[in-house]
Amino acid sequence: MVTNCAFLAAMVLFLLTAWLAGELTFLAHVKGPLFRLHGVGIGLLVLIVFFNLFGAFYAAARWLFQRDTGRKLQHLDRQLGTPDAALDDWKERLET
Repeated sequence: MVTNCAFLAAMVLFLLTAWLAGELTFLAHVKGPLFRLHGVGIGLLVLIVFFNLFGAFYAAARWLFQRDTGRKLQHLDRQLGTPDAALDDWKERLET
């Protein structure tokens, strides 16, 4: 799930950067001095945007894909706790 969220965040950041590069063509003649003077700040801003996108995608993925995990595990725990459980071989593996 982490790799998918990182890939999605990188893809959105790439598309955003490509769109901005197309919109800011009037700055092409000052590209060198702009990156020389403000390159570190631009890089940090891109990194912050990446981590924010990653966090948003990770939170959305957890909300979407792991909603019923607790309920499902609770059901399995109750089922394993009964004396006539059909999953007796799982009991032995989980207790060790």
